[in-house]
Amino acid sequence: MRFLLPLLLLLLHYSAASKPPPISEVQALISLKSSITSDPQSFFSSWTTSTNPCTSWAGVTCNTHHHVTAVNISSHNLTGTLPPSISLLKSLTNLSLSSNQLTGPIPPQLSLLSSLQYLNLSNNLFSSTFPPQLSILKSLQTLDLYNNNMTGPLPVTVTQIKTLRHLHLGGNYFTGTIPPEYGTFPFLEYLAVSGNELTGIIPPEIGNLPNLQELYIGYYNTFTGGVPPEIGNLTKLVRFDGANCGLSGEIPPEIGKLQNLDTLFLQVNSFSGSLTTELGYLKSLKSMDLSNNLFSGEIPSSFSELKNLTLLNLFRNNLHGSVPEFIGELPALEVLQLWENNFTGSVPQNLGTNEKLQIVDLSSNKLTGILPPYLCSGNRLQTLIILGNFLLGPIPDSLGECESLSRLRMGDNYLNGSIPKGLLTLPKLTQVELQDNLLSGEFPQTDWVSVTLGQLSLSNNQLTGVLPASIGNFSGVQKLLLDGNRFSGPIPPQIGQLQQLSKIDFSRNSFSGPIAKEISQCGLLTFVDLSRNQLSGEIPTEITGMKILNYLNLSRNELMGNIPASIASMQSLTSVDFSYNNLSGLVPETGQFSYFNATSFVGNPNLCGPYLGPCKTGIANNTHQGHVKGSFSASLKLLLVIGLLVCSILFAIAAIFKARSLKKASGARAWKLTAFQRLDFTSDDVLDCLKEDNIIGKGGAGIVYKGVMPNGDEVAVKRLPAMTRGSSHDHGFNAEIQTLGRIRHRHIDSGNSECMSAIAGSYGYIAPEYAYTLKVDEKSDVYSFGVVLLELVCGKKPVGEFGDGVDIVQWVRKMTDGNKEGVVKILDPRLPTVPLHEVMHVFYVAMLCVEEQAVERPTMREVVQILTELPKPPQNPNAVTESSSPNAAAPKDTKENHQSPPTDLLSI
Repeated sequence: MRFLLPLLLLLLHYSAASKPPPISEVQALISLKSSITSDPQSFFSSWTTSTNPCTSWAGVTCNTHHHVTAVNISSHNLTGTLPPSISLLKSLTNLSLSSNQLTGPIPPQLSLLSSLQYLNLSNNLFSSTFPPQLSILKSLQTLDLYNNNMTGPLPVTVTQIKTLRHLHLGGNYFTGTIPPEYGTFPFLEYLAVSGNELTGIIPPEIGNLPNLQELYIGYYNTFTGGVPPEIGNLTKLVRFDGANCGLSGEIPPEIGKLQNLDTLFLQVNSFSGSLTTELGYLKSLKSMDLSNNLFSGEIPSSFSELKNLTLLNLFRNNLHGSVPEFIGELPALEVLQLWENNFTGSVPQNLGTNEKLQIVDLSSNKLTGILPPYLCSGNRLQTLIILGNFLLGPIPDSLGECESLSRLRMGDNYLNGSIPKGLLTLPKLTQVELQDNLLSGEFPQTDWVSVTLGQLSLSNNQLTGVLPASIGNFSGVQKLLLDGNRFSGPIPPQIGQLQQLSKIDFSRNSFSGPIAKEISQCGLLTFVDLSRNQLSGEIPTEITGMKILNYLNLSRNELMGNIPASIASMQSLTSVDFSYNNLSGLVPETGQFSYFNATSFVGNPNLCGPYLGPCKTGIANNTHQGHVKGSFSASLKLLLVIGLLVCSILFAIAAIFKARSLKKASGARAWKLTAFQRLDFTSDDVLDCLKEDNIIGKGGAGIVYKGVMPNGDEVAVKRLPAMTRGSSHDHGFNAEIQTLGRIRHRHIDSGNSECMSAIAGSYGYIAPEYAYTLKVDEKSDVYSFGVVLLELVCGKKPVGEFGDGVDIVQWVRKMTDGNKEGVVKILDPRLPTVPLHEVMHVFYVAMLCVEEQAVERPTMREVVQILTELPKPPQNPNAVTESSSPNAAAPKDTKENHQSPPTDLLSI
């Protein structure tokens, strides 16, 4: 008998669950499915009329009375709208449509769902204003509209929903002020209005929310004034994010009352004055970011009480004084970033003893003394950046055993001693910068180097000795900078094993012997500087095989022999310097050499050519003939004079006939105008445009002029550079014209690849693969378009502003590490009012366009699509997620679904 009751209950449950919901609710669900116009993941494939919605339909939940209580269709990339008929689900308590691409207004009929407790419409494209009818949802606890296109003022009627615990209106386009009524929610625990276009003050009434635990007000809002002192009344507050929203003044001392606060983000504002002493009273604080403000003074001694602090960001302020010793004693500290202040004194010598330190950036201060020895205790240190200080002494030997270390930037100090043993063989190392110090000793011998090490800069030190053969172990290095040292001996042939190398600078050393021909095996090299050494012998012809080499500097050595004529065929070369050697013979005149000037060849007395004057007798062929003894006989002289006279007469006759034929031809031919479409202007109209004032650009295939035709049409006119008569080299102009003539497309976005006879285009815009294959296709143009976008963002020309051989793409990658968040480092100062998220989006597209490999670039169609899909301002770039419930998908920061870094691991 005791088994019959459970069995009966099980049968009753099965019987109830097997029944479908009422027909009206089924119709409502079918209507929802019908409103979806795109279902790429086939989420609705289970929603068929032949099955029971309560048991078989994905995302549908029913209660024991066969009524639908929950619909969850989140995170399936659905497009379409939300139909008003959803209001027929009278028993619905949970409706989650987050992380799709649903459009249109939010239907006010949702107000008929009287049992609704959870409504998540975040990360969609819902527009229009907030429907005031929703204020009658008296059971609603969670309302999440994050990251949509909502407009109008923040809704005041939402304050009538007294049951709300979670209200997220961030990441929209709401305007106006934060209503004071928002301080009347009796149970609200979570309030987010960040990432909108709000103005005015932060109402002091916010301090009347007794249960508030999380408050987000920053990012793209622009408030006046500062943080109201009433903020101290929010005694249950755990997280306060007011970053990047124009706050000013001092942080009120009342903030010290927030004893439960574990996260405080106030970065990128205009706070001033001293760091508030009461910040040190926040005993629960784990992450504090006050960076990018105007704080002055010293770090308060009260900060020594922040025993739970894991992240301390104070960079980009006006702080001074010493970095207190207690900073090194904070037991939980993982991230310490104090760069770009005016700190003096030494680095706390116990920094790292807590064995938890991961990221340290103290760069661009005025720190002195020696580095602490325990930075990598616990073997968790990932990033150490101390460049731009006055630090002394050796690099701690312990760093040579720091297996967790990834980035090491210690340049521009006064460090001495040798490079620690084992440092360059650390397994996770990606970047080593030790340039501009006083390091001595020899280049370390290595048995193995991680392929992750991409940059090694030892420039401007006092390193000596011979470069070892083990240099070939640095197989992953892309930039190898050893310039400005005292290295001697030959360049080892093992240099040819560095197949990832793109830049090599060995200048200003004492390298001797011949140039290692094996350097030509580094197929990705674009920059080679071996100047100011003692290299001898001839220039190896193997250099010709370096198909993408842009910059070659061999100046101020002891090289001899000819400049190999084959180098002139290197279409990628844009800058060369052979000056001050012992070279001889004729400088090549063809190929890219037709663009170089005399400064590239001076200091070689036996070199001759168009820039250097006529060749001496025998020099052109690199031979030196002896003087002819004796003199010509009288009869021989007479014969020579008669011969020259006859030749002169024949030449004059030929010149006359040639001039007549040219005149006749010019009269018949004049200018040839080839039209690829119907035109309303003549060649004379075009020629009238070729004026100095009309120049709008200069490229490898000529000068470009702006022209206005008689009918008002504006045109661009490209003028071919002057050529020697009879020359077949037109710098690719003819091939360019033929290609344009064959195009038959209204947008000009595709077509087959065209092989060019020479580089047509300006240095800085040319795609890498074009430089060495001479093949152009759509992806080559995508690269050039990316360069144009970078010009717009940076306000700089593509070349000429970043040093020899460095173009805008290389410079931007160095400054930003390719991260769109780093765009602030290169942003044109003339763009102060452009929204940062828009600039970051354009920069993101630009970096996609200038990918090294053509296959990794988007098509122009995709570029246009990405540019038009401008993401809305991110609600909270410092948080991983602000989802409405544990079951909700993590919201996107933008429509591109880029994840934000964890709050406790922020770094530059």
